[in-house]
Amino acid sequence: MQFEFHGQTIAVNVPTRAALDAEIEQRFMQGQGFALATVNLDHLVKMGASKGFLEAYSAQDLVVADGRPIVWLSHLARHPVELLPGSDMVFPLCGLAAKAGVPVALVGSTQMALDDAARILQQEVPGLDIIMRHAPSGVFDPSGEEATQILAQLNDSGVRLCFLALGAPKQELMAARGRQLAPAVGFASIGAGLDFLGGYQRRAPRWMRRLALEWLWRAVSSPLRMLPRYARCFAVLPQQVVRAWQQR
Repeated sequence: MQFEFHGQTIAVNVPTRAALDAEIEQRFMQGQGFALATVNLDHLVKMGASKGFLEAYSAQDLVVADGRPIVWLSHLARHPVELLPGSDMVFPLCGLAAKAGVPVALVGSTQMALDDAARILQQEVPGLDIIMRHAPSGVFDPSGEEATQILAQLNDSGVRLCFLALGAPKQELMAARGRQLAPAVGFASIGAGLDFLGGYQRRAPRWMRRLALEWLWRAVSSPLRMLPRYARCFAVLPQQVVRAWQQR
């Protein structure tokens, strides 16, 4: 499944959870870093509007489908992919890190949320080694000096898996820089995935997620922020449907 913006192609290049697990395991074994992004309609909107975000996405090594519209478009294009939301990948990736014996870092959110997330993850994943927790300042800029210092700390600490809970586009921009400044680190951009663990944000009930209604939960929970975003997402959907059909 591919998306094109300004002459650049962004592909969902990891179609299944099994393929993702195998790729991450291999990279841990070989000491090779990575940047993992989870594409959704909001990201497509941002890629169309920002060449900087598009370039950051093109620097991601692994791209999975986060959002049922992406999955539906992939079936329309006859290149089906599985739904792999960033929030659902936290525990599986921690399991792979514990199995490989690689240290983990949590970056983003608030210090309290990171501390609670670390406690929960280490309780649930035997052998998980979280050696760094860092909540950036409220004026964090992924291209600024604060980001440079965080990446240097990651590079020097021996961390091999770093969860970025900064939201788009900051986390993807940070991961793209990380591939240059901390090349042995695997960066996983997971949005609110750590906040969900400690209850700092509430995720839609499981039954709503099964019915593809998580977007409705988020819209009702935060209408001023989410309704304009969803309007922009729905606006790009017809064009993406046409492009998906052309990939058949």
